Amino acid sequence: MKGLGLACLLLAFVPQVVLGTHDVYIVTMEGDPVVSYRGGVEGFPATAVDLDEEMDITSEAITSYSLHLRTHHEKLLDSLFVAGTYEKLYSYHHLINGFAVHMSSLQAEFLRKAPGVKYVERDTKIQKLTTHTPEFLGLTTAVWPTGGGFDRAGEDVVIGFVDSGIYPQHPSFSTHKTDPYGPVLRYKGKCETDPVTRRSFCNGKIVGAQHFAKAAIAAGAFDPDVEFASPLDGDGHGSHIAAIAAGNNGIPVRMHGYEFGKASGMAPRARIAVYKVLYRLFGGYVSDVVAAIDQAVQDGVDILNLSVGPNSPPTATRTTFLNPFDAALLSAVKAGVFVAQAAGNGGPFPKTLVSFSPWITTVAAGVDDRRYKNHLILGNGKRLGGLGVSPATHGNKSYGLISATDALLGSSATKYSALDCQRPELLNKRKVQGKILLCGYSFNYIAGTASIKKVSQTARTLGAAGFVVAVENSYPGTKFDPVPVNIPGILITDISKTKDLIDYYNSSTTRDWAGRATGFQATVGIADGLAPSLFNSAPQVALFSSRGPDVKDFSFQDADVLKPDILAPGNLIWSAWAPNGTDEANYDGEGFAMMSGTSMAAPHIAGIAALIKQKNPKWSPSAIKSALMTTANTIDKGSHHLRAQQYTTSEMLTLTRATPFDYGSGAVNPKAALDPGLVLDATHQDYITFLCSIPDVDPSEVLNIAGSSCSSSPKGRRPYDLNIPSITVSQLEGTQTVKRTVTNVADEAETYTIMTRMSSEIALEVSPPALTVLPGKSREITATLTTRSVTGAYSFGEITMKGDRGHLVRIPVVAMGFK
Repeated sequence: MKGLGLACLLLAFVPQVVLGTHDVYIVTMEGDPVVSYRGGVEGFPATAVDLDEEMDITSEAITSYSLHLRTHHEKLLDSLFVAGTYEKLYSYHHLINGFAVHMSSLQAEFLRKAPGVKYVERDTKIQKLTTHTPEFLGLTTAVWPTGGGFDRAGEDVVIGFVDSGIYPQHPSFSTHKTDPYGPVLRYKGKCETDPVTRRSFCNGKIVGAQHFAKAAIAAGAFDPDVEFASPLDGDGHGSHIAAIAAGNNGIPVRMHGYEFGKASGMAPRARIAVYKVLYRLFGGYVSDVVAAIDQAVQDGVDILNLSVGPNSPPTATRTTFLNPFDAALLSAVKAGVFVAQAAGNGGPFPKTLVSFSPWITTVAAGVDDRRYKNHLILGNGKRLGGLGVSPATHGNKSYGLISATDALLGSSATKYSALDCQRPELLNKRKVQGKILLCGYSFNYIAGTASIKKVSQTARTLGAAGFVVAVENSYPGTKFDPVPVNIPGILITDISKTKDLIDYYNSSTTRDWAGRATGFQATVGIADGLAPSLFNSAPQVALFSSRGPDVKDFSFQDADVLKPDILAPGNLIWSAWAPNGTDEANYDGEGFAMMSGTSMAAPHIAGIAALIKQKNPKWSPSAIKSALMTTANTIDKGSHHLRAQQYTTSEMLTLTRATPFDYGSGAVNPKAALDPGLVLDATHQDYITFLCSIPDVDPSEVLNIAGSSCSSSPKGRRPYDLNIPSITVSQLEGTQTVKRTVTNVADEAETYTIMTRMSSEIALEVSPPALTVLPGKSREITATLTTRSVTGAYSFGEITMKGDRGHLVRIPVVAMGFK
């Protein structure tokens, strides 16, 4: 905490450094934050506690030291810059020691040279990484009953959601029909009130609700006429995520007069703490997210769910893992908070992950066993498959088909596209009434200015018997999801089937000399698509789910860390929705939505982690992560190896054998994760040692950003020596040995037989071949990997430990032979 005197001497040079455009910057300072401070500043006792101790954030020691850090931040800025030329937005003091400030680039450069300042980085944006699953995952029959039933699953565990807020009136978050919620005394978060209704956002189920937008406001991105300056969800995303993890059990999912089933969170009695950082128009900013994470951990959350991520790897540091976002999460893990983060939606292409660090549980998205498919029956007898969550045409009959282009009134044809069927006033109601309206699919649907819901409204307004939306052109990377509608409707996504449909329509339509349609003989019928079909080939890795390998720097060099970590359901997930949500036009005004994305996968893991935390409250975040990973499945319901959705060279969807770069350790198995037998644990110092072992890492960056020195780390360590439940060696030269330490968390001693499996290019041996581990004790295993042939591609395998009391522990192994 030295250097203020020297900083004051620099004041004379300040007037010329207030020029230029202003941005938000994140600054880290010398000195420990609350979670790491063990004394040393006169007058301020230590605030750090051991992992198994509970931190009292209201204690005199913590409040006085926090004030000391905030005051120091303010004094530094006041001593350097003229008042009014900058704005301090946040003081970070719990997880990292630093602040966010809105200032010019010249001021930022000046601040970098100030004594006591370790790191200055310009803020960046973040993005969203946008039910039947409790039954699919076995929660209802194999997990909840062991913990007292659904009405006790996750009791008093607090899950923090860093997202777009919440719609508190939704029945998924209601307390009207549940057992009373008592106070969670250790949670100290506050509840904001709705500025319009003056009602609190909290109700016992929701225990905390705050919003963070100072960086967005300073950057000029926040429009108060569009955004809610409160925890209210104006997007839909946050409500959807919170209900997946911790929504009430047995909530009827009703839409358009049809019930699609009952929705439930993974841990329906867990508490919800809301930290809003995402907004309708622009997403969010990292400095707001860091402030939310800092506050959430200070408040006392047990689990953090992040269905958000950066737009790309950080550019300001030499390694991906060193940035304010990941550093805050490292401190959160040090404080005992389990972190689940969405992997990203950049699949199926490699190196598209936006969650990088080994202390985070990175979640890939899977397709579960439920699919909504439908078909169109042409008058010539052909059946064309498509997507459509809709009723069948009345009486299961066929009706005349008319194209939107043949129903055009013509008055506004040059100004608007009638083919999208978004504007009923462009079409002739007399021609369309009683027929099936044939519409085209354009880029407007991808851009979000057109929607299937609007087509259904157009068809209903015109009195149509139903509608068909046909995709004529290829849109690489586009994901077509079925949309619930209240009239018969179907989306034909296969271009070849669209051609069959159009050929049939044209051959059945008579036209005059000018090409105007004069007779319509084409007929079609739409089947009932309201009920899903169940498949054994599940789960699969979803096409959009981001793939590994993980990268260690902005040049996308491979890291010695396996990512993603685990696979969870993330495709077509029914969950709560905010009626005023704007994230998806197809669900405007609805109370539920069926969404896809790794955003939906992460809260499945957050909720299951809450169940593990409930059963084992003293477990570390790394132990919970290990339990999830080592018990995951690599076999689908049909007893086949997991497969991944992928593109062929002709951009057709296909299935390929999945690898750990697709699913990490495998598909989550909640029942087994509650009783893993063994765990691989890692401490905060282990993670620091990992950072220091990365080749070419700058030790000063580790000190400045992670707050720990490399001088205390063992020499000669390699990144893949980190004790995590996977082994990844991106450049395997000759023979390398890798050690892992396993700890018995069961009540009895167990003897494990160890087996290996590996692709032929790499030899994998493990010693000892068997071991006995006493309760609460640890044993070490040694894996030896040897390059047999260099192929330029990764080889995959696993270490399997089979216990004589029924436990099965799997550790995935990934390596690339290198000369």
